[in-house]
Amino acid sequence: MSYDIRLVKLVSGDMVVGKFDTAANRIEDPATIQAMPTQQGTQMVLLPFGYPFDQEMHGWISMDHVLFEYKHCPEELKNKYIEAVTNISLSSGGLDLSSTGGGLKLV
Repeated sequence: MSYDIRLVKLVSGDMVVGKFDTAANRIEDPATIQAMPTQQGTQMVLLPFGYPFDQEMHGWISMDHVLFEYKHCPEELKNKYIEAVTNISLSSGGLDLSSTGGGLKLV
C-alpha cells in the first residue's frame, strides 16, 4: 500500500506530516514534528497532532489551514511516520539526517 505522505506547515506554525487525501483535499492521520535541543544537536520528535490528549494518530486537517507545503519530505521522516501509524517496522537504507548540517535526528 502506497501513501502520499506530505510535510506541511499550518497557519498556527505547527509542522505536520500525514497522508494526503486528494479527494477530500486534507491531511489524514496527522502527526506533529517538534524539535528538541540536546547536547548532540537537535532531535526531532514525531507525536500525534492531538498529543497529549490523543495517543494515536487519527483525524484530519483541511488543506485550508496549510500555510506552506514542503516540496520534499525526507524518506526517513516518511518511514518513521508510517511505522508510527501502522506499528510496522520498515527497513531503511541507512539515511542519517545528523550529517545534513543541522544535526537532526528522528526518534
